[in-house]
Amino acid sequence: VQLQASGGGLVQAGDSLRLSCAASGPTSSTYVMSWFRQAPGKEREFVAGVMRTGVRKDYADSVKGRFTISRAVPRNTVYLQMNDLKSEDTAVYYCAGTTRPYGQIPTTTTNYAYWGQGTLVTVSS
Repeated sequence: VQLQASGGGLVQAGDSLRLSCAASGPTSSTYVMSWFRQAPGKEREFVAGVMRTGVRKDYADSVKGRFTISRAVPRNTVYLQMNDLKSEDTAVYYCAGTTRPYGQIPTTTTNYAYWGQGTLVTVSS
């Protein structure tokens, strides 16, 4: 499974941005797809995740109500709609995927075998 992330950029606080992650390869086996982010000097942290069907989702508390994850099943593309962006959202955003049939969306990096290259989101205040 190969993941290709895109959509990052420089925006102002309060603006919106949408990230995309396109999966290729044996995509039918991708069970969970998630977004993580890593700010300078910090560890990579979970942002949002979605199960294969696109119904079950999970979010980090810091983005609930502002970010929305969605999944286009036929194209196996995952989106992260980010609204009301804040300076603390500045980070490199990574999409991640796993083929293991977890019962719930894992939030730790070690649970994901596949990673995109990352896309930089910079929010100026």
